[in-house]
Amino acid sequence: MATPPGLYTIRIEGRLGATALSAFPSMVAELKGSETVLTGLLEDRSAVFGVLGQIEALGLELLELRQIRARPRTRETIDLGGLDDRS
Repeated sequence: MATPPGLYTIRIEGRLGATALSAFPSMVAELKGSETVLTGLLEDRSAVFGVLGQIEALGLELLELRQIRARPRTRETIDLGGLDDRS
């Protein structure tokens, strides 16, 4: 069974420079304190493991890998445009 694409965030110890960041062309980098957070859409499990392999090959310390899932829509998050279904 194929894994669908997913949005991931990856926290890495240290502030990566331009050379190290070039190993992750599909990811957007953000420096947060002493960490680098990479965020991007990865097509499948193979792509996730490819990024993890790059992190290992560069000798970087992986702090967290998280898949970002869409939040379920609730009544509070749906804009009813002034309509109310209590009538």
